[in-house]
Amino acid sequence: MNRESIISLLGSNWTACQRLIRESLQSDIPLLEKVNSDLLSNGGKQIRPMLSLLVSGALGHPGEESAVFAAATELIHNATLFHDDVADCSSLRRGKPTLSAVVGPSAAVLVGDFWLSRAVCLVTSRPHQQEAIELFSKTLSDLAEGEMLQLQMASDAGTTEQDYRRIIYCKTASLFETACRLAAVSTDAPQALVDAAGKYGAAVGIAFQIRDDIFDYQQGEIGKPVGLDLREQKITLPLLGALAGQPEDVQQRIREQVRQIPDRPEYCGQISRFVIEHGGVEYASRRLDDYIAEAESALAAFPASPYRDALTELARYNAVRTK
Repeated sequence: MNRESIISLLGSNWTACQRLIRESLQSDIPLLEKVNSDLLSNGGKQIRPMLSLLVSGALGHPGEESAVFAAATELIHNATLFHDDVADCSSLRRGKPTLSAVVGPSAAVLVGDFWLSRAVCLVTSRPHQQEAIELFSKTLSDLAEGEMLQLQMASDAGTTEQDYRRIIYCKTASLFETACRLAAVSTDAPQALVDAAGKYGAAVGIAFQIRDDIFDYQQGEIGKPVGLDLREQKITLPLLGALAGQPEDVQQRIREQVRQIPDRPEYCGQISRFVIEHGGVEYASRRLDDYIAEAESALAAFPASPYRDALTELARYNAVRTK
């Protein structure tokens, strides 16, 4: 099932979500209006609102609130990307210039603030306003904590697999989980199904990030330069997998090379070869498959429907996507 067929399945709910996003971002400030228009015309895959609307379709009859929560999720996701790119001094994201590179870091932060504020406006005065505010607040807190933990770990190259899981849950999977939980809440689904939706979203989000991290050691079409994570001293699952089972002196040597990358950039190539030669990509791929299986298991609680089938296909897509 491709993106076009999923959008066709979602029908008017997808149309309503897109309309809400556009209307929420309207402004009488010409510069802001132009920036928002450009951003919307070059939008990404919108996987989070897509998952949100599929979950609401699988668990009930999606209404306006389902589209509202899906739209708010996409606004929050993009706002945090605008801020992240400023914090990371990133000029490219998936092969395209970042907002910061186009309009400058100060304006990019302000645009991110605007998108966040419009997401808040969307969810207020809704029947499940309290749940939405609590879950989105938790996600924003998770994002900040994940970024800070990653910065801390990069400084001493001490990342463990437990640290890695926490970082990618906070930075990526938390918003996937919130999107799916709120979708279930919008249909007044029983708590057991809300929890199942959350487990599905978290597992898919973790699988999504593991796949991105594998791209750092495999050339794909993602638009992310190979070795970028290493250059930023990020120890991700492929490297952790390659280190597993190695003698202590080897682990210490590789971690010391990661610490010295700012002064010895040639270490990136050496570490990448170490990961490939010691099965790091295969290790990460096996863990990715575990999370896909976890997502599918969570969907067993959902009634059979084309929406559930699409959710299954989206989870499995993480194993093969090239961008």
